[in-house]
Amino acid sequence: MNVLTFDHVSCRYPGQGTDIVDRLSFEVKPGSFHCILGVSGCGKSTLFRMISGLMSPEKGSIYVNGKPVCGHGSYCGYMPQKDMLFPWRSVGENLALPLEIQRKLGKKEQRQQVEAALAEVGLAGCADKRPDELSGGMRQRAAFARTMLTGSDLLLLDEPFSALDFLTRISMQEWLLAQWRKTDKTILFITHDVEEALFLSSSVLVVEHTPIRALREIPVPMDFPRSRKDLARPEIIDLREELIGMLRKQVAE
Repeated sequence: MNVLTFDHVSCRYPGQGTDIVDRLSFEVKPGSFHCILGVSGCGKSTLFRMISGLMSPEKGSIYVNGKPVCGHGSYCGYMPQKDMLFPWRSVGENLALPLEIQRKLGKKEQRQQVEAALAEVGLAGCADKRPDELSGGMRQRAAFARTMLTGSDLLLLDEPFSALDFLTRISMQEWLLAQWRKTDKTILFITHDVEEALFLSSSVLVVEHTPIRALREIPVPMDFPRSRKDLARPEIIDLREELIGMLRKQVAE
């Protein structure tokens, strides 16, 4: 069974005369890692808003694990571009939010799961710190841990590393790949960075036109585990130039 299915989905924002997504159909297999690549403003984030139930399609249907999306529950974990940690809550209290919403565990069990999740992302001992006491990379790891605590096998990550400095960003990319291979989650990762898409993806889903009528799937010819040295392989350099050309074509339209 597919983890995610779009079936002739169309969507537009209020006041717009045309759809931003137009009769889009695609499928995502379990355990895969796809980057959705496209220029800024092409509608990538709109796809995540519909999957998570924050927006409803005008036409068509979206299914997660064979069931229509419902806008509530834990069928997906959604991490937007900013870490969205509440400054008035401790790091541990921020991570406990999805557990509080689920109302399945007591305070003691919540604390145990939060501390385990923080240790998993290299933030053991940070539960009682405030978000402003953490570096940018640490905040992103905390936000990722909170996303994992939704319990979902489908994770939606919307440019989570775009605001980080270069060295922190590549470190977080390597860390995320290690987490994905360890947990076997299904990940959709939005980016407009071609190199990031190539390094992370099993295949890239390219937005070629707006409105989005199709996502062109392009396999990345690198096995896992992979290193940044693999980005210098001739076939990867050629693919990078092909993807850049596709983005340039969209900007020119």
